Amino acid sequence: MAAKGALNTTNLLTLISVAILVGTELVGTGWAAGWALGGLFQLGPTLTIALEVLFVGLGLAGLVWFMRAALKAEPVYT
Repeated sequence: MAAKGALNTTNLLTLISVAILVGTELVGTGWAAGWALGGLFQLGPTLTIALEVLFVGLGLAGLVWFMRAALKAEPVYT
């Protein structure tokens, strides 16, 4: 692997912080949406958990997409 240059710790800290913030929001929203829809439509515990897992997975996919875009805007290596 070729050397990429010096590590930009300011950008790295910013990316870690934003990953924690955005990840918490997306995963929490997904979990709450699954729980709310399962309760609203009285789907039972199994389907409610399935919805929660589905929406949390979508939230994690959104986090990966967001972090890829953030890494392009805020390079970690200079």
